[in-house]
Amino acid sequence: MNQVRATRELPEGARLARRLYEQAEHLERLTRGLKETVLSTRPPSGEWSLKELICHVWRVQQVFVQRLDLMLAQTDPALSSYDPDEDHESDRLLERSALDIRRSFLEDRLKLLGRLEQLTETEWRRTGRHPEYNHYDVRFLVEYLVYHEAHHIYQMIQRRAMLERPAVD
Repeated sequence: MNQVRATRELPEGARLARRLYEQAEHLERLTRGLKETVLSTRPPSGEWSLKELICHVWRVQQVFVQRLDLMLAQTDPALSSYDPDEDHESDRLLERSALDIRRSFLEDRLKLLGRLEQLTETEWRRTGRHPEYNHYDVRFLVEYLVYHEAHHIYQMIQRRAMLERPAVD
């Protein structure tokens, strides 16, 4: 309980950064030790494979870092919506091995966390204009990334559980 209280006492930006760190650890753990063919195999439902999920999480992180750059460099910049179905960069990323995608994602995550640690309270409140949201500041951007990614970590847990299901005799 003291650890929960101590976490609650952290500034909100630090709590969000900690979540991003922990989620990167989960992504690494859930995909560790699996061969490329396993990581690339879609479940029978046709949903994204573990490799596609890693790629998507990394690509969204890249998009959000671009937004962060704009919001820190410009006053209230216009931001565009992101549609993964229209993102051809994701297709190019999928040509790489799953392990390379994961390694690059984790490297970029550490860079992002380093940047977030350096933000001032004023920078956390810098805004951008997003077509879908009335209020969009750096804190919202990072919080959105945390929850979007948490959804995909949940999907990875499901995919991994399907792989570890014992064979039925």
